[in-house]
Amino acid sequence: MARRGLLIILSSPSGAGKSTLARRLMAWDPTIRFSVSATTRAPRAGEQDGREYYFKTRADFEAMIDAGEMLEHAEVFGNFYGSPKGPVEEALTHGRDMLFDIDWQGGQQVRNSSLGKDVVSIFVLPPSIAELEARLRGRAQDSDEVIAGRMRKSRDEISHWAEYDYVLINDDLERTDAVLRGIIASERMRRERQTGLNGFVRGLNAEFEARSTV
Repeated sequence: MARRGLLIILSSPSGAGKSTLARRLMAWDPTIRFSVSATTRAPRAGEQDGREYYFKTRADFEAMIDAGEMLEHAEVFGNFYGSPKGPVEEALTHGRDMLFDIDWQGGQQVRNSSLGKDVVSIFVLPPSIAELEARLRGRAQDSDEVIAGRMRKSRDEISHWAEYDYVLINDDLERTDAVLRGIIASERMRRERQTGLNGFVRGLNAEFEARSTV
């Protein structure tokens, strides 16, 4: 049965497990793809246009914003980052699901865009603030100052939990992963996303008509 794709927004404070859940979700269904962002920063060694990012000049990026061709965008440390609407719209039309790893601000922009009806937004919470900090320290990648900054940002991010369709408390990775997969499976089956249903039901009615003439 033909269906329209999902625009999956996955958000969380750093350390809550969002990236791990995203990887597991795409391993469960390899047809799910990360949305490729556009940026005005220069490519780094080994990066390819259209794979890691769509690399744009500042003028081109601003022109895309003015033309309404960005689902969401933000300026970070002097460079623009954003999600071009065209590739996402094409994927959804052909029944492919797109995964967005963005914060609450980007999520708001996407939900308010022309593709807002396709959004399934999911926020991942840690089981406790103590556990969140322990996970950040367990990475052994950041200084105490960086961790403190991430913790301050986490409080602001968590305050936006009620803006999302689903909220998962990631206290057990296996259980949370199973619930996430269940959400995606259920959302795919929504009546309004089953674009082939009208034709299928017309076929059933045609069968009734054929039987009535016998």
